[in-house]
Amino acid sequence: MPTVGVLAHGLDRLYPSQNRSTADKMLENGGLLTEYPSGTVPDRENFPQRNRIVAGMADATVVIEASVKGGALITAEIANGYNRDVFAFPGRVGDVYSEGCNFLIRNNKAALLTCAADLAYSMGWEKTDDAKPVEQFMLPLDLTGIERTLFEIIQQHKQPLAIDDLTIKANIPMSQLAMNLLNMEMQGYIRSLPGKMYQVN
Repeated sequence: MPTVGVLAHGLDRLYPSQNRSTADKMLENGGLLTEYPSGTVPDRENFPQRNRIVAGMADATVVIEASVKGGALITAEIANGYNRDVFAFPGRVGDVYSEGCNFLIRNNKAALLTCAADLAYSMGWEKTDDAKPVEQFMLPLDLTGIERTLFEIIQQHKQPLAIDDLTIKANIPMSQLAMNLLNMEMQGYIRSLPGKMYQVN
């Protein structure tokens, strides 16, 4: 896949230097991007600043490993601020490089991933033929009162409904909304799309 690297310095250098071979491969199939002019050194404060570009240019941010104070969490926070999708792989409790991922998932700042197929499904990248049809007569069953209300609101809209609009129409807190939407999605009643949009399956 084409890969684009976002640098925290000018294009006249590469930091760290041992990543030169990886950068060369990116130039063959993707590219390198920076907002800094040549001669800019990789100062510490440049890295968090360039993370806003990483978050802004992607449809989704996926955090694989991160400590609580890692730059990945900064990128995830920015992506949430841009209303972009954020995902994270959970890790072992007590593992330093899983604390950040577990923090994002626990605080509803990232959706949980267990494999690449989860990402493809959540982003709507699956082929239509691969999607498992949901039998219509089962849709009203096994829904709580709140879930039934959410389902009816989403069903009434021909176009996918944004999560911000949904929380206003349903008049429930975002945290409670997110949990119910996740439960409905896991049961196959609704489908999430890029940009935190939802539609009936």
